[in-house]
Amino acid sequence: MSYDIVLKRVYQTIEEDDGARVLVDRLWPRGRRREPLALADWYRDASPSPALRRQYHDNAISRNVFEIRYRGELRDHPEALTPLMKLARQGRLTLLTATRSIDDSHLPILRDIVIDALQQEDQADALPSSPPCYGKGEEEQ
Repeated sequence: MSYDIVLKRVYQTIEEDDGARVLVDRLWPRGRRREPLALADWYRDASPSPALRRQYHDNAISRNVFEIRYRGELRDHPEALTPLMKLARQGRLTLLTATRSIDDSHLPILRDIVIDALQQEDQADALPSSPPCYGKGEEEQ
């Protein structure tokens, strides 16, 4: 199954087809009120930790190091993906950030991780529930 996860800045125009709009930043965007953003949720748990975010924004670590560490944070806390996965299964999910450059933000990484987790879950659901009951090896016959 394919999933429709879109990335946007909170300052961009709200579209009717945005689906569930979720802000995935640790900090609230400056000068923005919650109501006009039409958010389904402000979900901080899937954003980079404050220390990692600070290191990246201060150019203390490279983009590659940031990505590896961010993926590690999410791997250590897979439950942080669950709310986003549920919304992605319901239709279009728009992940929002206040960062100036979406491509340099954590959102492209997060989208990839959510899609990978959804696909892994789909594959696990497609497997037989009791593997020992299926396809006994040739040597047992």
